[in-house]
Amino acid sequence: MRLLEIYKKLYLIRRSEELIVKHYKENEMKTPMHMSMGEEAIVVGVVAALAKKNQVFGTYRSHGLYLAKTGDADKFFAELYGKVTGSARGKVGSMHLSDSSKDMMFTSAVVGTTIPVAVGAALANKFLKNQKVVAAFFGDGAINEGVFWESLNFACLKKLPILFVCEDNNLAIHSPVGERVGFKSLGAVVSQFYCHFEASDTTDVFEIYKKTSEMLKKMKQTGRPGFFHLKYYRYLEHVGTDEDFHFGYRSRREFLKWKRVDPLLIARKYLLSARVKESDIIALENNVDRILTQSLNKAQEASYPTEAELFTDVYGS
Repeated sequence: MRLLEIYKKLYLIRRSEELIVKHYKENEMKTPMHMSMGEEAIVVGVVAALAKKNQVFGTYRSHGLYLAKTGDADKFFAELYGKVTGSARGKVGSMHLSDSSKDMMFTSAVVGTTIPVAVGAALANKFLKNQKVVAAFFGDGAINEGVFWESLNFACLKKLPILFVCEDNNLAIHSPVGERVGFKSLGAVVSQFYCHFEASDTTDVFEIYKKTSEMLKKMKQTGRPGFFHLKYYRYLEHVGTDEDFHFGYRSRREFLKWKRVDPLLIARKYLLSARVKESDIIALENNVDRILTQSLNKAQEASYPTEAELFTDVYGS
């Protein structure tokens, strides 16, 4: 059932990150962590609506996107542990996850850098007439980068098959939007471009799936790019596995408001209202938990790369 498949990805991402939180302090995962808790509905909903051959590019907050697109917990955990069985053979860690065989193109630690590359991929797809759509995910902090506006302008001018997805948690690290932009509304500005624009603050993965499916139809009919401005709330600190409300730049009250519409809570209620048996949901969750425990154990037991790996899959003279 499609509904359960979508919920499975939500649960996979959340439980994977809960395992990271549990084990990160053991200091065996040799990589900074930018956690996805709170944003799962966006990546899962959008990716579920995309055809498998469609390409995605993302940010350093990459766990959710990687797992939504690939579903591969083995390579995911191995990469976090720096092991040779990881998605990049242990060489890149959490912020540069990729699997081109599954059209999970790449993510980057530098803000905004994947946006022009995603536009380039969309341009190539248009030339090749291969019907592929590119989805470029980025945070609201990236709209302060000049390359964002240049890329949006070019994509609209050339009518490229690309869906821009702004995942807006109102923060660029610790700076709220009101301290960063010199305009009132991102939507008011982006709507002036030749693209289809939609904004939402829903945490309902099935609603985002529906909106994405409708957006893709509009894009195909008109040849214009699409643009989503989607709100969410980041549960944990900017980088790391702890809460950060004691820093004073945001309040626990706001967190509790968003927690009442947690993506997994909303999705589970929807499944039950759609007459999915709770026993089937629990069985799915238990199976995912078993898979993740196995993936974590395999990652811990796997070998580190040898020195020879320094010279594989890199450019050299």
